Amino acid sequence: MADPMMKALTAIALIASLLVCSSLASSDVPFIVAHKKATLNRINSGAERVSVTIDIYNQGTSTAYDVSLTDDGWPSDKFSVISGSTTKSWEKLDAGGILSHTFELETNTKGVFAGEPAVIKFRVPTKAALQEALSTPILPLDVLADRPPEQKFEWRLLAKYGSLISVISIIVLFVYLVATPSKSSTKGSKKRR
Repeated sequence: MADPMMKALTAIALIASLLVCSSLASSDVPFIVAHKKATLNRINSGAERVSVTIDIYNQGTSTAYDVSLTDDGWPSDKFSVISGSTTKSWEKLDAGGILSHTFELETNTKGVFAGEPAVIKFRVPTKAALQEALSTPILPLDVLADRPPEQKFEWRLLAKYGSLISVISIIVLFVYLVATPSKSSTKGSKKRR
């Protein structure tokens, strides 16, 4: 059996931690959540483009000020920025608000790339130091991977040979119906014997 003093100390510690958590949860501060996603698009020149979107949500109860986004996890020897920028700043992000930033990269280097989370910095009116939040990391990207060619249904073949396929199907069905005896004729032949 556990010592009664240990039970009492555990209960007090649990109650104290619940009180601290509830006071922090009810405080008037921004709570930044950021989601980073990347999609690969192969272009005709043999290169691949990576479209990166970062959505920033303020799930807190107050406004975040001087919000800045930095996503420097893309090595310049493997990726070049085609459109947009890997950094962005906003004056504020209201409570319950959403900010979104998109940029596009191009790569000619083959291999698997695992990106780092983006860094979001913001100011809280009650604190002097800038606060920092990280986005979700992206799944590893298999850049310029050898992919099997897509099998596309050729509608033009159906248009070209469709009537021939229809005629053959009708002939096969006709031969099948003529060649198989009907059930009524087989029953009648059994009764006559």
